[in-house]
Amino acid sequence: MQGKFKVLTLSYKNAPIAVREAVSLNEIGCRNLLDKVKEFTNCTEAMVLSTCNRTEVYYTADEGYANELVKLIALEKGFIATKKIQPYFESITDHEAAMTHLFRVALGLESQVVGDMQIMNQVKNAYQWAIEADAVGPFMHRLLHTVFNANKLAVNNTNFRDGAASVSYATVEMVEELTANLVEPRVLLIGVGDIGRDVCLNFQKSCINHLTILNRTHHKAVELAQRVGATTAYWENVWVEIEKADVVISSVPGDCFFISEDKLGQFPNVGKPKLFLDLSMPRSIDVALENIPGVSVYNIDAIKNRTTEALELRLASIPAVEQIIADSVSEFQVWANENAFTPVIQQFKSHLEQIRQQEIARYLKKLSAEEAQLVEAITQSMLNKIVKLPAIELKAACQRGNVSELSESLSALFNLEKETCPNR
Repeated sequence: MQGKFKVLTLSYKNAPIAVREAVSLNEIGCRNLLDKVKEFTNCTEAMVLSTCNRTEVYYTADEGYANELVKLIALEKGFIATKKIQPYFESITDHEAAMTHLFRVALGLESQVVGDMQIMNQVKNAYQWAIEADAVGPFMHRLLHTVFNANKLAVNNTNFRDGAASVSYATVEMVEELTANLVEPRVLLIGVGDIGRDVCLNFQKSCINHLTILNRTHHKAVELAQRVGATTAYWENVWVEIEKADVVISSVPGDCFFISEDKLGQFPNVGKPKLFLDLSMPRSIDVALENIPGVSVYNIDAIKNRTTEALELRLASIPAVEQIIADSVSEFQVWANENAFTPVIQQFKSHLEQIRQQEIARYLKKLSAEEAQLVEAITQSMLNKIVKLPAIELKAACQRGNVSELSESLSALFNLEKETCPNR
């Protein structure tokens, strides 16, 4: 591995929604940032993850690039000054702590709704974009697949992913509570991306009977509506449907679609009570809508962890999931160390092979073909046995965590090339 694993992170834990949406990146933005990281830094591997709750850059490098990465994010978002956002970013430069952070994020321990299942798909998308950008190598490939395996263990061996305690489920739960006094409330869902689709699927178990789905790509709305028994409308009728609805849920990014106070103020029945739930990033519903009598707006930060049996099961499973993560990180470290010392062993073997060949060459002219073949076999066997012992010792050193010291000693003892020593 070239360099240590690090992460630059900004999340809901220390950044308000206005800051999060200022640095939020869509797929194109993530891909563009990957290209910039490759061009303007010496990071050997990189992956960009951006959701409604966090924007993060995972990377391997000999030195930290926190300041440079913040500037590149600002550049991608189209603003120059970074002083206002810099304090909200955290740089994790400890190798093991950065890896543990990735595991915790991917498995849902760091989600606003603990155990949120959507985050794993978002991590997989980020990984795929990094692959397509040729921004990941053997280290991050192996690390991400170890993360995916840990997730399977958490799903199969704990209650951490049981039930439906997710942002999408919490949204449906909130809608039910807020419309409890309404007779047959009409709910409009705008956007069927990952979170919009999950919200829609959770409405299947809801007491809400009137759900309309609206999406720019109409056939996607139709397919989902058929699955859940909802109705659909065409995108060109979006404002008509918003006016008709009692509850409007939007998961469409605000840079693509925006419900403003001015637009809503033009509705004939402007005084009609209406609820808006904004799951978008950037936000797609103007908070100023609440200036209109009867209108309430809830953003994603307002959708708190719902106290449900499923959530309680997940909270109780956290220690087991943390143990899975600790074991996975430890197992990965063994692989990384073994992978690091392989060049040392190979060079040690090549060094001995060179000596063997030189010594055999001195006596070959005095030997018959049969004798030469026998000497070749004997010396090759001796070489393999000589190499075997340091290889075993280096593997044992991996378990003890001091492989660097032993590999450096081996390199110094046999005058091997310095640049092949891992963890210099």
